[in-house]
Amino acid sequence: MQTPPLAIHVSGLHKSYGKMQVLKGVDFAVAKGSIFALLGSNGAGKTTVVKILTTLLKPDGGKATVAGHDVVSKPEQVRESFSLTGQSAAVDEILTGRENLIMVAKLRQVKNPRQVADDLLQRFGLAEAAGRRVGTYSGGMRRRLDIAMSLIGNPPIIFLDEPTTGLDPEARIEVWKEIQSLANSGTTVLLTTQYLEEAEKLADRIAILHQGTIIVSGTLAELRRLLPPAKAELVERQPTLEEIFLAIIGNKEGVRR
Repeated sequence: MQTPPLAIHVSGLHKSYGKMQVLKGVDFAVAKGSIFALLGSNGAGKTTVVKILTTLLKPDGGKATVAGHDVVSKPEQVRESFSLTGQSAAVDEILTGRENLIMVAKLRQVKNPRQVADDLLQRFGLAEAAGRRVGTYSGGMRRRLDIAMSLIGNPPIIFLDEPTTGLDPEARIEVWKEIQSLANSGTTVLLTTQYLEEAEKLADRIAILHQGTIIVSGTLAELRRLLPPAKAELVERQPTLEEIFLAIIGNKEGVRR
């Protein structure tokens, strides 16, 4: 079986802040067109990894390539190959949704910026709110707009650093749908998250970062095999709190606002 080409490759990555060693030899690889979830608690080093891969921070040791380009020796080529969505939506609240998209399209010098904006507004379910100031948008709408802005110019790789932190359950499901849609279209997604359910639903492969190293990596099925076999018991399944919440507000399928 042929190994799929890699979009991201990390080997022996080290990084310290003063005397505090944050990354202690991180290794992982991300196949093109896949969703890779990097899990870890607060302070595990997830954002540090993303900053290194996006050339915002230089590693102290090790090697990392993005789209085949070394992040240290070829930072300009790396920056041309990805888009980054951080923990907070990078949108201008004074501008409308359409104006935000047109502005980014012009900055990235894409053809027909207005058409690009309208297409993304339609794709992300924001067409009806296109003329409203972003300051009036809900958290889920802002995050969808933020991801839409990241797609301008069709980057082959997208970094999503805890994209659903602070969102309500309905908004989280909205964002999950868009992330899955990105991967289905061939975009490579590296996702950092604290939410185990998020990784379980979305990721093709999962890595757990703990105390500066990757302690386990694999598919969900492979990770499950690390645990003792489950005992079969007849129990009555109760709905989860998220299912109850969505059912009560009449959005069981995560319909967009």
